[in-house]
Amino acid sequence: MTADVPTLLLMIIVSSVVVAGALLVLNGNQRRDGLQYWAGALLLTAVGYGLMLLRGRISDLLSIVLANALLSAAVAGFLVAVRCFHGLPLRRTGALAPVLVVAALMFVFQGDFVARLVISSFSLALQVGWVLWVLRRNRLQYEAGGGRGALLLAGGLALIGLTVLVRGNSALFSSLNLATILQGNLVQTLTFMVTFIATLVTSFGFVFMVKERADDANVRLAAQDALTGVANRRALMLALERELARAVRQRTPLALLMLDIDHFKQVNDHYGHLAGDQVLRHTVQVVGQHLRTQDLLGRYGGEEFLVLLPGTDLQGAQRLGQQLCQAVQNAPCDWRGQPIAVTVSVGISVCAVGDQPDWETLLLAADKALYRAKDNGRNRVEVALLSRGD
Repeated sequence: MTADVPTLLLMIIVSSVVVAGALLVLNGNQRRDGLQYWAGALLLTAVGYGLMLLRGRISDLLSIVLANALLSAAVAGFLVAVRCFHGLPLRRTGALAPVLVVAALMFVFQGDFVARLVISSFSLALQVGWVLWVLRRNRLQYEAGGGRGALLLAGGLALIGLTVLVRGNSALFSSLNLATILQGNLVQTLTFMVTFIATLVTSFGFVFMVKERADDANVRLAAQDALTGVANRRALMLALERELARAVRQRTPLALLMLDIDHFKQVNDHYGHLAGDQVLRHTVQVVGQHLRTQDLLGRYGGEEFLVLLPGTDLQGAQRLGQQLCQAVQNAPCDWRGQPIAVTVSVGISVCAVGDQPDWETLLLAADKALYRAKDNGRNRVEVALLSRGD
């Protein structure tokens, strides 16, 4: 079964222009995700196939040399878009090198249709392979978010690469029996039908990659304190409720530490609020260095922080609390070359094995213990024992 090649080319042109326009509107003024490069590559695709569609009505220099160079440049544009998405150096010069080679070879072989078909097929396959290599090398950046967009993109590119390789091999072994690119047969129909489908599939895949990363960022922002980068209050409360339910169900201990930076108002009054922000970030950094992977540090509000310690009993929580007090005291915060002394007070509450408190009770107990630590001189640890009715 064969289809009319000019009709297939027209379908590719129209779909490329429409998708490119949609991507440019979607991208707006953003330049971080590579959508503008992907849209530009689609427009190059449309122009390249448009010149091919005019074969015989315009000069060979345009319909052969420039057309094939533009299609090669389109794949180079896809490469630049993927590199931009991953925050890699764009290396536009390196990406354009195959374009110049293709243009030169097309100029040399203007009168040899089979040679041109082989050159264009294998050069496009190599360029597509380059894009796939960049995608695979940076796969860890999108696997956390599911990576469905990247898989869709890779699948579409692989389909294009495989199809042009089949066409190149057919031309190489003289089984195409074609005199012009606009002549139709089964291989031609397959090539341009796949190109049409892959134009849509790869573009959707790239958009999904951008969307998945944006969704990932939104999730992180919704659960993250903007100043310190640790969990925010909402995320802490959800984690506390979840970890407490797990501790009760699995009959394991759970400790909660509430930390407060001592005399924080004086830091703001004496050094300014920017210095206060730096003290908050510095404290988070020092505390975080003493926590395990399973522990959760978050900002409860102002200069108060919570630390959730799954599987930690009273003795372990006390030991860590003392370590944190000592570590913060021993590491003054550097503010524009001037050290700012920092200490913290710590209140601890523990859900021991067999206890079944709700999260509010655990939090209130830690808060009371914290205020005892402050009343008793600061830079110290106090403990609330739920089983004793604190």
